[in-house]
Amino acid sequence: MTDRVLRTGVLGCAAIARRTTLPALAADPSVRLVAVASRSRAKAEDVARAFGCEAVTGYAELLARDDIDAVYVPLPPALHTEWVGRALAAGKHVLAEKPLTTNLADAAELVAAARTAGLLLMENFAFLHHGQHDAVRALVDEGAIGEVRHLTAEFGFPPLPSGDIRYDPALGGGALLDAGVYTLRAASLYLGPETGVHGAVLRTDPGTGVDTAGAALVADPAGRTGQLGFGFDRAYRCAVTLWGSEGTLTLDRAFTAPPTLRPVLRLTRQDLTEERTLPAGHQFGSLISHFARTALDGGDLKTPGEDILRQATLVDAVRQAAGG
Repeated sequence: MTDRVLRTGVLGCAAIARRTTLPALAADPSVRLVAVASRSRAKAEDVARAFGCEAVTGYAELLARDDIDAVYVPLPPALHTEWVGRALAAGKHVLAEKPLTTNLADAAELVAAARTAGLLLMENFAFLHHGQHDAVRALVDEGAIGEVRHLTAEFGFPPLPSGDIRYDPALGGGALLDAGVYTLRAASLYLGPETGVHGAVLRTDPGTGVDTAGAALVADPAGRTGQLGFGFDRAYRCAVTLWGSEGTLTLDRAFTAPPTLRPVLRLTRQDLTEERTLPAGHQFGSLISHFARTALDGGDLKTPGEDILRQATLVDAVRQAAGG
């Protein structure tokens, strides 16, 4: 790597990327944001101007460059298999927006390709890098709520504009792949890697053909359970609660805490409720720092792949349990 800086390109100009991950890429001292690509020259130039990098017309053109070590892929989920695969074939490390793919088979193919090439492939679950989850796990380890018995994870928000790609099944739309994946990832985080799906419901909009809401029951081999709820047909909610033998712990902005927010952790034991205001954290900045450090230093390439496969297995299991 040139000067120990990860030279990075971006495939796509999604609005969510412009709000979250692109600013983090541009700000990280271990990353040099080299170029951003779009099928639209005007869109690429607009984004490149905002982040001080070069505009490229076409994703293949960016991947052909030899001054780029890694790429960030914020394309719609259904396009990930092709373009993540092509990025790995071009010798680039990849950070891809969640979900990495729309199914386990494609995820397994990409993980295998990354392993063969000795490249880092990581899924962009930025919330895992926010300190509020470290605080929860520390309290659990201390026995603050006794033994964990049950998890509730919920992520939902009001309906999207009619032309939003999340209403397009051909692009990998639907609430499971957009919001539900967060709740599944939280279940793995707090109930462990052997968590499985034991029941699920998906509600499909007959007009668009995508699921707009759903729920799932999960459990680990010891019988600790989790109830997951998600959708884009409801009031905003973004919470995780751990229910233990002696109390509960709740985070109300578990997945989307902005950099300036000081999250509030609520601990309840018997008739005592305590609210702890936690330090603000830049989860996207922390994610980018971790991605760059791992790629530059030749760090752990195995665990991110295992996480991807576990997550994709859960997503497929929800569909199967829901009769999809």
